[in-house]
Amino acid sequence: MRHRYALPLILFALSAHAHAGDYKVATHFAVGGAGGWDYPSLDAKSHRLYIARGDHVQIVDTTTGKEIASIPDTPGVHGVALAPELGRGYISCGKANAVKVFDLKTNAVTASVPAGEVPDAILYDPTTQRVFAFNGRSHDASVIDAKTNQSVATIALGGKPEFAREDGKGAVFVNIEDKSELVSIDAKNAKVKAHYPLPQCEEPTGLALDAKHRRSFSTCGNKKLVVLDIDSGKAVADVTIGEGPDGAEFDAASQTVFSANGEGSLSVIREVDANHYNAQSTLATQKSARTLALDPATHRLYLPAAEFGPPDAEHKRGVMLQDSFSVLVVEPAQAKP
Repeated sequence: MRHRYALPLILFALSAHAHAGDYKVATHFAVGGAGGWDYPSLDAKSHRLYIARGDHVQIVDTTTGKEIASIPDTPGVHGVALAPELGRGYISCGKANAVKVFDLKTNAVTASVPAGEVPDAILYDPTTQRVFAFNGRSHDASVIDAKTNQSVATIALGGKPEFAREDGKGAVFVNIEDKSELVSIDAKNAKVKAHYPLPQCEEPTGLALDAKHRRSFSTCGNKKLVVLDIDSGKAVADVTIGEGPDGAEFDAASQTVFSANGEGSLSVIREVDANHYNAQSTLATQKSARTLALDPATHRLYLPAAEFGPPDAEHKRGVMLQDSFSVLVVEPAQAKP
């Protein structure tokens, strides 16, 4: 993923109870701490939000909004993949070319597994009990057996991988940012099955999946969300979203797609049926809130963000203000307190 935390960002005016359609910004957790950030990962059962913070992983209790632990020495961390049934988590350390394994109960690092060059997005596939680390510089995926923590394969992808999802049936899908493609991977055989073009899409980053209806949702740098049939590779729809998109989520219960946009907005899109989508609303969030994690049980979304000073000669992208890091909590407008 890009250096999405280093944009020329200034605080977006945020109402603690801003509304758009059926969703609202209910509150935000004043987490603080130094360092940029990348993708958050949520363990809904334990109410733990794992946030990649540059050189450590910050763990926040979503019931209190407080930091409860930190995993240090994760240089260049981009993401965290969780394997609850194995009691393990996996951290992509982009500057170490490694995946670090940690215990979900103690948060202690228990192993380090070599990966390709600059591992970025990371995913756990419960069907095969394998971890896939997507390497941004070497343009491939490192495959790790989560039962043994041993590398078992390397998959050439033909371009720079971004975010990835699994369908629960042994297939893994990943955006290829510099080729505007979605790649389909056979997880068991560790082989690419297909390269699907993403028409009308520039620099795809965020990815969500409707596994039941076999649809993928790629967020694109030209303010488009492109929908593919993941079995045929056919594009079935595209929807306009906000500027600077990165993270995407799909809430199966409400049939809603979300795109977190760095401009300071959340695009809310309804799936009418497998081939038809309506841009329902745009919720004002905060500039820099371009990644997110969904709790499917509560339907809450968690969006990391921070305040940035104005650009100057030395810092053309602005400087993140001290202890301004927070997590916005978005929920259905009718949600009970």
